[in-house]
Amino acid sequence: MKISRSVGLALLLFSVGVAPACSQGEPPAKQVSGAVPADLQPGEAKFKANCSACHGAAGVGTSQGPPLVHKIYEPNHHGDAAFQRAAANGVKAHHWEFGNMPKIEGVTPDDVDQIIKYVRWLQHEAGVF
Repeated sequence: MKISRSVGLALLLFSVGVAPACSQGEPPAKQVSGAVPADLQPGEAKFKANCSACHGAAGVGTSQGPPLVHKIYEPNHHGDAAFQRAAANGVKAHHWEFGNMPKIEGVTPDDVDQIIKYVRWLQHEAGVF
């Protein structure tokens, strides 16, 4: 089985970055090992360009931001509108101790919609919901 560079990087980041980031005492979600569907690849590209520096490759979290592939961010707790508000306005830290999230300059609501679809796919594939 061939593993893509991005999946390999996500697994590496997961192994060193998510465990410390999950300060909630929750086990991290399992990671996605399949290819991103073609219709979600624009969202993946936008996520990598605007979100992954803090939230990690494939949403696994970093030392600067929490994992989005986590039950805290599942749709019934943080709906799509919460992602839109966070990107447009920033958000005060309330679940994690990473500090406040700044607003993300230069992303449109349509960009965020595409990012949300990609993140929801990651969450679903990882068994978050």
